[in-house]
Amino acid sequence: MDPGRCRVSKPRRSSGSWRDRQERDPFVVRARSEGWRSRAVYKLEEIDRKEKLLKPEMVVVDLGAAPGSWSQYITEKLKARVRIIALDLLEMDALPAVEFIQGDFREDDVLQSLEAALGDERADLVISDMAPNISGTRSVDQPRSMDLAELALDLCERTLKRGGDFVCKLFQGEGSDAFIAAARQRFQRVRVMKPEASRAGSREVYLVARNYRL
Repeated sequence: MDPGRCRVSKPRRSSGSWRDRQERDPFVVRARSEGWRSRAVYKLEEIDRKEKLLKPEMVVVDLGAAPGSWSQYITEKLKARVRIIALDLLEMDALPAVEFIQGDFREDDVLQSLEAALGDERADLVISDMAPNISGTRSVDQPRSMDLAELALDLCERTLKRGGDFVCKLFQGEGSDAFIAAARQRFQRVRVMKPEASRAGSREVYLVARNYRL
């Protein structure tokens, strides 16, 4: 019950709190014990295990990278035989084989920095675990999340090589079906996955698009 709507109730402090849920989350516990930067690593690990995305010497663009668990997973799996360009608004600690650009990739100067880092190369894989700051109002949050997903898909036109792959966080709801249809026009095969590490009550899924053909 919303404590703001019930004046006689006191907010719960223990079992319902976000911090307590985090402490009990088996993926959080496992990530800490195994040295990963966040529980999100297990989402990419499952996608990669099922789709076999990663290959040595590939070039990867990692959008919304901080704190860095996806880049960490890739560089560790490929033993740093990879080149990753990671972007985020937040700071991120250094990782082997990772070039980090701090800023908003929607800004022209950040996009120019990304393109300058790529040089004459194009990415083999673009990954995006971006999500907006959640307000708790679905009518606000869903358009914001779709805007980020669409911008990540559009970025593929500027950075992804023909035959490349794309992985993107998506929240099911208004606009998601149209987004999946748009991806199918650009990639040979598109799959929507909900990794085990995605919380059961969340609308979060991941679009996995293979073999870019534009």
